[in-house]
Parts: sequence; C-alpha cells; structure tokens
Amino acid sequence: MILACQNIQKSFGLQPILKNASFHIEEREKTAIVGINGAGKSTLLKILVGELPPDSGQVVVSRGKTLGYLAQHQDLDSRQSIYEELLDAKRDILAMEERIRSLEQEMKALEGEALTEKLELYSRLSHEFELQNGYAYKSEIIGVLKGLGFVPEDFDKPVSTLSGGQKTRVSLGKLLLTRPDIILLDEPTNHLDMSSITWLETYLSNYEGAVIIVAHDRYFLNKIVTKIVEIDQGEVQVFLGNYWDYSQKKAQLREARLHAWMNQQREIRHQEAVIEKLRSFNREKSIRRAESREKMLDKIQRVEKPTEASAEMHLTLEPEILSGADVLSVTNLSKSFGSLSLFSGLDFSIKRGERVALIGNNGTGKTTILKIINGLVPQDTGTIRLGSRVKIGYYDQEHQVLHMEKTLFEEISDAYPRLSNTRIRSTLAAFLFTGDDVFKRIGDLSGGERGRVSLAKLMLSEANFLILDEPTNHLDIISKEILENALNCYTGTVLYVSHDRYFINTTCTRILDLHEKKLTGYLGTYDYYLEKKEELALSNSGSLAPSDSATPPSEGRMDWKQQKEEQARQRKQENDLKRAEARILELEEREREIDELMTREEVYTNVARCMELNAEKQTLTALLEEQYEIWEALAQ
Repeated sequence: MILACQNIQKSFGLQPILKNASFHIEEREKTAIVGINGAGKSTLLKILVGELPPDSGQVVVSRGKTLGYLAQHQDLDSRQSIYEELLDAKRDILAMEERIRSLEQEMKALEGEALTEKLELYSRLSHEFELQNGYAYKSEIIGVLKGLGFVPEDFDKPVSTLSGGQKTRVSLGKLLLTRPDIILLDEPTNHLDMSSITWLETYLSNYEGAVIIVAHDRYFLNKIVTKIVEIDQGEVQVFLGNYWDYSQKKAQLREARLHAWMNQQREIRHQEAVIEKLRSFNREKSIRRAESREKMLDKIQRVEKPTEASAEMHLTLEPEILSGADVLSVTNLSKSFGSLSLFSGLDFSIKRGERVALIGNNGTGKTTILKIINGLVPQDTGTIRLGSRVKIGYYDQEHQVLHMEKTLFEEISDAYPRLSNTRIRSTLAAFLFTGDDVFKRIGDLSGGERGRVSLAKLMLSEANFLILDEPTNHLDIISKEILENALNCYTGTVLYVSHDRYFINTTCTRILDLHEKKLTGYLGTYDYYLEKKEELALSNSGSLAPSDSATPPSEGRMDWKQQKEEQARQRKQENDLKRAEARILELEEREREIDELMTREEVYTNVARCMELNAEKQTLTALLEEQYEIWEALAQ
C-alpha cells in the first residue's frame, strides 16, 4: 500500500461533499475517481495532495514516497521557453552531470590515494546518473513534448505566450518528467487531441508508479485504470476493474438495491394495511396488536430508494419532418487562413439516417468544415449542397449561437416565440434549470451550463440534420450517456466533431478522418476504424519493402506478415460475431416485450395497436432470420 485515505469528511458550509471516505492505493496501481459534476472529485484530489485540509480523517502516504499533481487549470507564469520549462524537471540530473564533468577535470591533476577516492565517487555518481536515465534525458524531454502534441518549431516558444490549454500540456509534460511515485491528474485529456491521448494512455499504462485520475473520458479510463473510486452523494465506494467493469457492476448493484427497496416497500405497505385493519376492529386486543406491529415497523432500517441513473437531464431529439435521402453533398472543398492551408479538394456526402463522426488532430480544420456547412465561414473553393427538406440544428462548442446578454428564459423564448411560458420553464427544468435559474444571464453561466442551454435549444429545434461541435465537452459521464441514448434513438441525420472516443464508438455509423489535409472514410465504429488503420499500416509496411532486388522475401518475413494479417482478420471476425450476437439479443428482447404487451387487456382490445405490434413483430422475425444467417456464416 502506497497511499491510504481514512474516514475523510469534508463540507462546504452546510453541504457535505465527502462522508467518511476510505480507500487505499497500491504501488503501480492505476485508479480513477468518478462521479457527476460537483460530486467532489477535484476536492478529493486536493485533499490527497494536501492543498485542502479535510474536516476530519487523514491521508497516509508511505514514507519517502513523492506525489505529483496536475490541476485542471494551469496558469504558468514563466519567461522560459517550452523546452527550458521541461528541462527544469531534470534539475537533479543536470546538477549530477555538472558534478561528473567537474570530477573529470579534477582527476586530471590528481594521483595516488586522492585520485582513488575521486574515482570511487566518480564511479558512484556515474552509476546513479545511468540509473536515472541521465544519458538520455534530452531525448526523453523531446519524446514527451512530441507525445503531447508539440512540434519542434514550438520548443523555443515562450511559455508566457501560450494559451491555457497549451500551458496545461506543458505542466503535464513537466510532471511526467519528474517521475513522482504517485501521479494525480485532474482531467488530463481536456486539451489533448486523439494522438496525444493515445500516447498518454501508453505512457501511463507503463508508468512504474501509481496513478490517480479524474477524467470524463471513458475510453481513456477503460485503457488505463484497474480500480474505480466512485463518489456518489458524498459516499465513496471502490470497484475493481476498468470503467466498463464498473458500469456493469454499478448497474447490477442498482438493480439489486431497487429490488430490495421495492420488496421492503411492499412489506411496509402490507404491515400498514394490517395495522389499519386491526385498528378498525376497535377492540382492546386488536389495538394492542396494532401498536405492537407499529413498534416493529418503526425499528425497520429503511432502505433508501436508488437514484435514477438518468435522473439528471432529460433529452429527446426528434425531427419535425423527414428529409430527403441525400442530406449533404460537399465537392472540392478548400480553405486557407493566410498562408496556412487547412485542407483542399475535400469530397464527401451524407445520407439520411447516418451518424457521421469527423475526427482528426487539433488544428486540422474540423470545426471550420462545420462552420462552412452552416454558412458561418466562407469556403475558398467548393460547393455545399443540402438535400430537400433538410433543416439544420447546430451545436457550437464555443456557444457563439447563444446571446451572452440574454437570460436563459429570453434565449429560449426569443428563439421559439410560439412556446408558452410553462413549456419554456419545463424545458429548462429538464436541463436542470429550475426556479430563479431561468433568469440568470447566459454570460454568467459555466461552460457546462451553457452546454445544457445549447442542448435545450437543439432539442426544441426539431431539426432533421444535427451538426454538433464537441457536444460532450463539459458534460459529466451521466449526461454524456443521456446524449448518446438520445442520438441513438434519433431518426434524423447527425454530423459531429468529437475527441471523445467512447462517445464516437457508441454513436457513429461512419467515420471521416481528416489527416494531412485529406479525408478518408471508414464505415463502422471507432474500434473498427482502429482495426482498419492497423490493417492499412500493415499493408503499407509490406509495400515499402525494397523492390530493386529480384530476390523474393524470406520465408520468415512472409510468415510474420501472414500471421499479422490472420490476427487482424480473426479480430475483425470476433468483433463482427459479437455485434451479431448483441443484435440478436436485442431483437429477441423486443419480441418478448411485444408478446407481453399482447397479453394486456388495454392492448388486445385495441385493434389498431394490435395491428401495429403484429406488423412490428413480422419485421423483427425477418430481421432475426437475417441476423441468424449472418451469425452462422461468421461462426463457421
């Protein structure tokens, strides 16, 4: 055990944030702290590193162990360059290197016993220098800088000229290079693009120390962590496994608690009915019996009703009208800003019902493409054609479509003047704005609150083509899952930009990858996109073999290539098989639901409803037959 949290309590005013929080961290363990926004995750991190005192309880760190902490927001006040700032993390190495060079000069003028002593010291220092990777510290710094998305041209930029996100990346790099025994990271992926996040995943997975992470990036957590510490209404509970394991166990626990609560409520109602009946007899014995039962009922330890998993935000997306089959056609699209060319000659189209994710590194022009489609930014060349009856709903990550000077109520009522006051208030309440909250100015809201207002406007738009720019930014995990469910149930068309790989994996049907100013399309989820990228990389590496020799490749080289191709094929087949099995289970479950519905009196006496359900069941039967054939073919 390297760190222990013992009965930590913390309140702000009358609001308890942590109640008797206890857990421990083992050496090399990778742990995530999860919970909704405001649950106390960042507060717990600050208590762990000693920035904030607990009201009671203690944090125990093993003797001699060091902690390194990265807060969400960094404001580095430094006149040094980016490279020099990271070089500061290697001060001990630099001092040791200087001492070794000094000893080398001293030994030139020594002999005898004095030289022997210096040689022994020189040998010890050189050995320690090697153990601390002293001979490769420059390449280590450059590797971290490149991994976090800095190019060599950035290395000499003054830190003072950087944006907040860039300063956070510099602070993260500096922290990683100090190599503390325990790293504590608060939302480390917020300012990283996909390639940098992938690099950080690998780095942290292989890190020799312990890591404690607060993050809303579920894909990131799945890759790294082996333990989840959940904060729910001040209570702390520990789950072993990654985020997926936690979400499954959490659902099972909630279901068990709900059953326990329902059973207890049933028993309480039964006892209350018996007590009432006994009292109605109005006899001395029956009243005594009733009083005895009341005492027993008072002694029961009440089970609290579990909170609804999706009780936070209510989001339903439904188009007003159906668009044509062709929703968007983009031809020969190009855009530059001055001498900076973002992309050129882009061609793509989107059909009705598709959910398309536009991905790529920061600065490649993804948001610019969305703004061009929305008419907010002019293109240099190319044509944008919208299909018939297409109505766009736009979600802007910078929330420029919101009016900062308006109140929430005015923002909705001005955009949708036909809505009644009651409808406006109920809509805002569905997005957690109740009472006097509706009279807050948009400009006074946090990023997450503005995001909820934008989602409320999007829901009311009843658009059939949603264009979303980083829709999950500032949303907690539960809110992200609500948005995912809403998009998956949406019958219109979606084009979005996102760095949230879990969100992409859950919602998209096609990926457009913007890389080196060109677009490449991939059908399927993010996992499938990664498989195809790996296959393409393998095929490209094979094609790069020297072609100026008539000598055929060695048998061993061919065996290795065939082996990798076979592994890739098997992985794809296994994933396809899992998807087919999941689809079969989904269809069978719906069939069972229809059978159960048909037994209800209010359904089987309704001819129109019966016909509707019967038609749906016939469709399900055909789809099931098709899925069984697919499954059998894959299984063989």
